[in-house]
Amino acid sequence: MPTTNQDFDAEALYRALLEQVRAGLANVPDAAIVGIHSGGAWLAERLAADLDLKGRLGFIDVSFYRDDYARKGLHPDVKPTHIGFNVDGATIVLVDDVLYTGRTTRAAINVLFDYGRPACIKLAALADRGGRELPVAPDFVGVTTTLAGRQSLSLARDASGQLSLTIEEDNADSEQ
Repeated sequence: MPTTNQDFDAEALYRALLEQVRAGLANVPDAAIVGIHSGGAWLAERLAADLDLKGRLGFIDVSFYRDDYARKGLHPDVKPTHIGFNVDGATIVLVDDVLYTGRTTRAAINVLFDYGRPACIKLAALADRGGRELPVAPDFVGVTTTLAGRQSLSLARDASGQLSLTIEEDNADSEQ
């Protein structure tokens, strides 16, 4: 159910997301979790641990695959992509923290196909804030919300691993 401009309990949203993914992967023999750096990677680590898929966990950075790379340039915190399992024929749960335009998802799918051809890619996001520019929709989502004007959602993780999801005011154009 859509919500508007409220405080978010990121831990409760994670638990809801976990239960959806658990149900969606029931009886899927070749499941794997791949997180998009950085917030999606944090969520993917927890999902893999909670679903006992640690050996089927990967991380990707989409920096060089984005269609706006020339305009935005290289993000200073580029992380290595690591997928240590066979992607061919796998059911991949692609995890991102916030789904917005769909551009990051498109780029992540391109990265995955550089590693092989999965049987299926399912998208999990902690939050879907709408505003899609590409035909992308989450299979699993913690919350769907609408933000005003130049607001964005920001996922943070403290030293103990606790998640927080906050609404921030954007000062410049950004995409998630």
